[in-house]
Amino acid sequence: MKNIAFYIASRYLLAKKGSTAVTFITWLAVGAMTVAVTAMFVIISVFSGLEDLNKDLISNLHADLTIKSTSGKTLKDFDKINRILKSNNEISSFSRVIEEKVYINYNGKGDIAYLRGVDSAYIKVNPINKDVFYGVYPSFKYSNEVLMENSLNNRLAIPVPSNSDYATVFMPKPGTGIINKEEDIYNKKDILVTGIFGGKDQLNNYIISPIELTEELLNLPEHSAYQIVVKLKDPSNTDSVKQQLLSSLGKNIEIKTKEEENAAFWKMINTEKLFIYLIFALVIFITTFNLAGAIIILQLDKKEQAKSLISLGLPLSHLRQIYFYTGILIVTLGIISGLILGTGLCYFQQYTEFFKANEILPFPVKIVEKNYLIVAVTASLFGFGISWAFSKIGKDYITKS
Repeated sequence: MKNIAFYIASRYLLAKKGSTAVTFITWLAVGAMTVAVTAMFVIISVFSGLEDLNKDLISNLHADLTIKSTSGKTLKDFDKINRILKSNNEISSFSRVIEEKVYINYNGKGDIAYLRGVDSAYIKVNPINKDVFYGVYPSFKYSNEVLMENSLNNRLAIPVPSNSDYATVFMPKPGTGIINKEEDIYNKKDILVTGIFGGKDQLNNYIISPIELTEELLNLPEHSAYQIVVKLKDPSNTDSVKQQLLSSLGKNIEIKTKEEENAAFWKMINTEKLFIYLIFALVIFITTFNLAGAIIILQLDKKEQAKSLISLGLPLSHLRQIYFYTGILIVTLGIISGLILGTGLCYFQQYTEFFKANEILPFPVKIVEKNYLIVAVTASLFGFGISWAFSKIGKDYITKS
């Protein structure tokens, strides 16, 4: 009987209906489901692309692991930390980092900047040298050669490269007491900008310098570090390596993964993604009311046939299954065609970059297998639920005139 119900349902969908209006409404329901599924799949694919884009934007901001002190800014017993990191086979490279705010002045123009002092191994952890689009990355032969972020350099108009145009950075001195002269307020150092890099909104107002410069400005001893950034051979082992290092390094050490360092950022991205999903889930839910209308119109159109089937001994439950299967077929056809159309649009955007977020940046799109599952399950839940609810006709509806 179930096969008979499914066969009749397929005939109701594919065969010519008794009324042109019924045919139109039925295929309108299929079209509406197709459009809703296509839109949801494309938007979720765009967010998957944005997720990868954001990962790329912050790739030079945080390392796989970041080691900090929980008791003060400066890491204590660096020699021990250095020895433990070198002995760990999972670690590819690591680098010392000291970062502080500074005031920078050039030719009467001043600005607040972030001075990030790094050692020569830093580019093995965060390859920021690849973002240099003008000039060169500092050679680290001299402590006052620096790399400057593009927008900061534009505001100060420091010539690059130059052997004579020096800017001056000022670092406030900590402590208390009477100020008798200028040197009691801050340390200062002339710097030479060797190259410019793009901050990608994550490193705006940053200056990358040899760590010796920050040690000198802060009056710190050699081999000092506010944090140590670590690159792993296999980033998928981040959590296990983190636990190993925590047990080896002992107390007063905090280790954060890249995701933990960007917890607020990823929370915002995931919240936006959730709201977009809920909005399009609501769109699909509203779309299913076209499905409800199609099932009701079909019941009215096939009422006389339903009476004949009941008279021939077809159970009422199987008659309900006919309408239920009809709804399922409409939903399934809409999901399949929507996913095919959505995939085609995504590939079109990937290869042509036709749709752009601005004049330069095209909307990023990434086709992910789980997005097919998310969209199909969402549409199926609403579609099958509506089909089941509106297929529950009573026997008196069939028998009455």
